[in-house]
Amino acid sequence: MSAVLPADGALADALQKSEGVWHAAWRRFKSDRVGLVSLVIVLGFIVLIVLSALGLVASQWQNEVGVANAPPTFMGPAVPQSTTAIEVPTGPNVDLSEVDPLAPRYKEWDERAKEFATTETVKAETLPFGGDRLGRDVLAKAVKGTEISVFVGVAAALCATLIGTGLGAFGGFFGGKVSDFLEWVYNVFESIPNILLIFAFAAVVGRGVESVVVILALTGWTGMYRQVRAEFIKHRSREYVRSAEAIGASVGSRMFRHILPNVSHVILVRMSLLTVGFIKAEVILSYLGLGVRVDQVSWGTMLAEAQSELILGHWWQLVAATLFMAVFVTAFSLMADAWRDALDPKLRGLE
Repeated sequence: MSAVLPADGALADALQKSEGVWHAAWRRFKSDRVGLVSLVIVLGFIVLIVLSALGLVASQWQNEVGVANAPPTFMGPAVPQSTTAIEVPTGPNVDLSEVDPLAPRYKEWDERAKEFATTETVKAETLPFGGDRLGRDVLAKAVKGTEISVFVGVAAALCATLIGTGLGAFGGFFGGKVSDFLEWVYNVFESIPNILLIFAFAAVVGRGVESVVVILALTGWTGMYRQVRAEFIKHRSREYVRSAEAIGASVGSRMFRHILPNVSHVILVRMSLLTVGFIKAEVILSYLGLGVRVDQVSWGTMLAEAQSELILGHWWQLVAATLFMAVFVTAFSLMADAWRDALDPKLRGLE
């Protein structure tokens, strides 16, 4: 009995390679307008951070470019049209040098006073977000602070995600003694209050951007581990993983090529929460003097400075730091939500 071959079109469809997980996720992500706008905003912040790191923008944030606590302004005060000059009697037979030796210098000093007033007015035009208590540009500080705060939040979240995902994948996939040992490590970290654990690591590691990243990564991986472990336990016995094992797929292939893409939406959501939480943690550490060094600036140090300035009615540094933080955190969270929906296997089945 001869086999019935499918038609040419059906055969071509059968031989056509199925769409990859990430390619399909990108196709779904592009249909989410909010996610796309959020992605553009996040990419804009990344470009700003790169330019700041290269010294192309906000490199002079420590310079005193205006008067102390200068209010926000785009135009600056009007340039004085006239100044009160020292009136010196003049005439063919008037010589005041014998009476006042400084008389010949009065005119020169008057010209310098006019030039100084004009220069100060021009400087005021460059402070759209005002100046701090030392006369530094708040906008430049906010841009430079973005570089450090976002780097701390994202880098620490990535490190914590790698630690938590790796340990959770091994514990959930293998089970047994491996899972028991990792659960013991997890319980040790969870038994200590998080804030005390952060302070303990901070006292040992010291201050600085790299130190803050290490501290937050070592104290923030436990939630990721717990969730990834539960997902791997749920997926390791499913049919697609059993089928991959039957055709000879290795352990690493089953863990990271088959299971991991199907739990990536959970990892992305958790990582976005870690990023937001770590940015807030950096603010607290910097406020308490355990964060970035005194010669650096971040959103945390700006908010710490703004606390004393706000009492005097100088609100612009608080607004600048809060505005930059709110825009980035909101855009990053919405982008992560869009990626979660694009990678969710339950939503994939509805297409």
